[in-house]
Amino acid sequence: MSAVMDNLLNVGAAPAAGVATDSTAVAASAPAVPAAGRRSRLKPMLLALLPPVLGVAFILLLWEIISIKSSGIPSPLVTAKEAVVIFSDPFYRKGPNDQGIGWNILASLERVAIGFGLAAAVGIPMGFLIGRFRFLSAMFSPIISILKPVSPLAWLPIGLLVFKAANPASIWAIFICSIWPMIINTAVGVQRVPQDYMNVARVLNLSEWKILTKILFPSVLPYMLTGVRLSIGTAWLVIVAAEMLTGGVGIGFWVWDEWNNLNVPHIIIAIFAIGLVGLTLEQALVMLARAFTYEEVQS
Repeated sequence: MSAVMDNLLNVGAAPAAGVATDSTAVAASAPAVPAAGRRSRLKPMLLALLPPVLGVAFILLLWEIISIKSSGIPSPLVTAKEAVVIFSDPFYRKGPNDQGIGWNILASLERVAIGFGLAAAVGIPMGFLIGRFRFLSAMFSPIISILKPVSPLAWLPIGLLVFKAANPASIWAIFICSIWPMIINTAVGVQRVPQDYMNVARVLNLSEWKILTKILFPSVLPYMLTGVRLSIGTAWLVIVAAEMLTGGVGIGFWVWDEWNNLNVPHIIIAIFAIGLVGLTLEQALVMLARAFTYEEVQS
């Protein structure tokens, strides 16, 4: 009986040993392929991350050298410490002219939203009309050509004269500088709609509303969103300069107030904050534009 049991155990053990040998051989040869795969995946990541890291390191090094040469420029470390203090409580309020940087950014964004929204409400329909009708295009083209190159800040005194207050004057400056890219890009998009589409609409005797909603709007949308993206960048640039001149609450006023206090680290922090907010606004509109391109819809 014991001999039979030994034979059965030996027979059962042989495949196990064979399986173990096979698995060992597989395990010994397997790591070569994943290692090569990992290397192939890491290389594009390194190529994508290395240039930005080197760029930031170069800026920090240059900044450090300038701070050593000039006693008025704070070093990156000093600025970073001040940034920690500022952003640890960005929404404090100690008075109408002493508020945290968060409130100032929100006040600027509110002005941009109002001025930009008014510009979109006027500029986009106007762009459709100018692009659709040649008479209106010939009528408004000289006016747009003359007014578009005017500096936005040149309109600020007109706003102060008309509205008698700094806040609506700043909104007016944003409105007048934001409207031109939306008008021009929308009109160009309408004019570039293929003539075959319009011929089909004429044959089918479509109404002007049908032409607008079924033909023009889908075709013009990428151009229109490009104009919107350009306008929001311009609006954010203008509000900072306008608030420096008009005062009140806002990131531009905050920068000017810190300059009057000779607080250079806070000015540098505000510059980075302005850049990050502007980048966020632009990237949000870029994502929106990509979502409505023909390639995205077809995929």
